[in-house]
Amino acid sequence: MTDNNNWKKVAFRNSRGLTLAGLLYGTPEETGDIVIHCHGFTGSKEGGGRALELGAELGRRGWSTLVFDFAGNGESEGDFANITLSGQIDDLTCAVDWVLKQGYKRVVTVGRSFGGSTVICQGTRDPRVAGVCTWAAPARLLDLFASFTDGPIDGPEEMVAIAGEGGIIYLKKAFFQDLKLYDVPGDAARLAPRPLLIIHGTRDGVVPPEDARLIFEAAGEPRELVWIEEGDHQFAKHYHQVWETLFDWLDRHFKRSAS
Repeated sequence: MTDNNNWKKVAFRNSRGLTLAGLLYGTPEETGDIVIHCHGFTGSKEGGGRALELGAELGRRGWSTLVFDFAGNGESEGDFANITLSGQIDDLTCAVDWVLKQGYKRVVTVGRSFGGSTVICQGTRDPRVAGVCTWAAPARLLDLFASFTDGPIDGPEEMVAIAGEGGIIYLKKAFFQDLKLYDVPGDAARLAPRPLLIIHGTRDGVVPPEDARLIFEAAGEPRELVWIEEGDHQFAKHYHQVWETLFDWLDRHFKRSAS
């Protein structure tokens, strides 16, 4: 059962001037440590309620949590058609700025699916991030997203139709052009010596499990790859196993700091 009394609505701006909506569990007076949890493609900060349940459990284990909607998603400002990986990296960097200004001392980022690719690419560019954990993160972004389209991504039209979980959605061609700027396994290699935890389901029908191995093999130590046997892309029947894997990793790599 989620303790909603401890979740507080917050907001901060990204560098493009858009206001991002967030929820914060805990205070820097209670702990100097915070997890920033990033949602997946077309997702939202609440994660259907599970992200809030996870944040409450992390709170019992000595961690604060920030969840927020990337620009164009959920309650944040912006148009979904304008999203790019570069934009999400900027949003997350501004989230790190914000939590540090609140008084937190140590930041760990967790991201699922496209949010997992985001935390890798952002973390390697931001030395303030102490560690990174991914859930079902794609490594071959352009290949994956191109596979969701029926038409060419380099055609004359400005908008590209893509099959999303809720039906057809439209993105600007700039989304695909921007993906070409990033190499997720290459960025994972530059995270070391900060710890990286990669979690992936063996029956992920959206992001091939091979992507997890590509990220793991590129990464430096300390790195861990944990397979969730029979786990699908949403970890629908296995999310508690994912949580326990995260808790164990946090306990081993990040002793609770003094506030």
